[in-house]
This record gives sequence, structure tokens and C-alpha cells, in this order.
Amino acid sequence: MPVPTGEQLKAARTAAGLSQAQAAELMGYPVQTGSRGGVQSRTWQALESMSDERNMQGPVFAMFLLLTGQHPEFHLERNQRPDRHMAQ
Repeated sequence: MPVPTGEQLKAARTAAGLSQAQAAELMGYPVQTGSRGGVQSRTWQALESMSDERNMQGPVFAMFLLLTGQHPEFHLERNQRPDRHMAQ
């Protein structure tokens, strides 16, 4: 999957109904308490910014789309046998 633009990432996040902080938590990015007491993610803000050089890599964006039910080709399904774990 190609690297998304900041606009594409923001569109996917808002389509999922997530705030920047919620999206960051879902993907394991750091969140912090902002100056006004709310939770924020400077990393996610940078990923959506047009003026920042950082961007989300294509495979990470594909996982975000999978986790939020937006992937164009695939969807996740709950494991029907939760007693089976991945090999350790």
C-alpha cells in the first residue's frame, strides 16, 4: 500500500470516527496530556500535517485501515478459537 498523504490519513481517521489521540493509541503512537488538559498526540498531528516531513509508512497505513474496517481488499475477523494462541 502506498504512503498516504496527510489528507488521506486525516480522512481515514475521521471516517473511523476517531480523534487524533484515539487513532494514535490504536496504532501504538505516544499520547500526552496537552496544556489545556486534553489528551493529544504530537506524532499523529505531524503525520496529518502538510508541512511536516514525517509520514506514515504504507504497511502501517494498511494496518490502520484493517483495524478500522476501511481496507479496500481485506477485513479482520474475530478468532473463533480464542484458546489457540500463536506459537511462542
